Amino acid sequence: MEKLEGQLNGEDAPTLVVENLKTHFFTRIGAVKAVDDVSFSVQAGEILGLAGESGSGKSITGFSILGLIDPPGRVVSGAIRFKGEDLVTASPERLRGLRGNRIAMIFQDPMMTLNPVLRVDTQMIEAIQAHRKMDRKAARQRAYDALEMVGIPSPGERLNAYPHQLSGGMRQRVAIAIAFLNEPDLIIADEPTTALDVTIQAQILHEAQALCKRTGTAMIWITHDLAVVAGLADRIAVMYAGRIVETGETDDVIDRPLHPYSVGLLGSVPSANKRGERLNQIPGMTPNLIGLPPGCAFKARCPRASELCNTTPDVSELIPGRKIRCHHPHLEEAAQ
Repeated sequence: MEKLEGQLNGEDAPTLVVENLKTHFFTRIGAVKAVDDVSFSVQAGEILGLAGESGSGKSITGFSILGLIDPPGRVVSGAIRFKGEDLVTASPERLRGLRGNRIAMIFQDPMMTLNPVLRVDTQMIEAIQAHRKMDRKAARQRAYDALEMVGIPSPGERLNAYPHQLSGGMRQRVAIAIAFLNEPDLIIADEPTTALDVTIQAQILHEAQALCKRTGTAMIWITHDLAVVAGLADRIAVMYAGRIVETGETDDVIDRPLHPYSVGLLGSVPSANKRGERLNQIPGMTPNLIGLPPGCAFKARCPRASELCNTTPDVSELIPGRKIRCHHPHLEEAAQ
């Protein structure tokens, strides 16, 4: 609690600052600019929603922060400052010490976290003892408390179970409990509720939000669905073709999106369309990231595109707290 109070009083810098990050994959036919000049920050206890279509670079951004980019990919330039330490220049040994300890990740498939042939207690105890000098009894109690914290009923029974004996929602709760085990400063959640039914999804979103506020853990919640982060995130960063095109407070982005792509994403949500009418959708497909044409990557799908869009727009703050990368933003809606 002392750590959280200090962070909330502004004694510490942002938990994570990403500056001009570029992560490219070098193939025989060219370089894939999966992440291209991405910048954002996350404060202690804050949840940042990183939203966009499949292939927009969201997950690669998360993997870049964790140092999990394998050849032919690599971080080309930029900085990833975690608690003031640049992770881009950190050694593999240092990154291994941070992963699962100070920085944790929750995957879309909980079986990427859980070993199917080991009991839950064995896996959680090992995750604790890998980073803490703690005897098995104390570690098991900590695992029990973590399961209880994420709302798992009869945690003692779940500790003795194998992953295949748990439902999908229960497995994902266990994965979230493991992420919070060592009280990390940062958690990256890569669409962890996509495969779950809406009731379980809502419960997990509520639990994740409450845990971050209580522990002071910063979280990046990666999603393709803006509706998911609407009630979860404090801020939203919308990503397209490897770049963040809009950032702002959640209510502002949801109620008054500025970038035409954000407008299209929100218009594609079924609840935003009148009953009986055709579903609004963004025309075309996400562009091939190899050899993108000059200018705005969204111009071929944008109803507002003009000759000016053949030049790359800079990031601007036309409204306080709203950062946008666009030549023709929806300022008229924002002014209403």
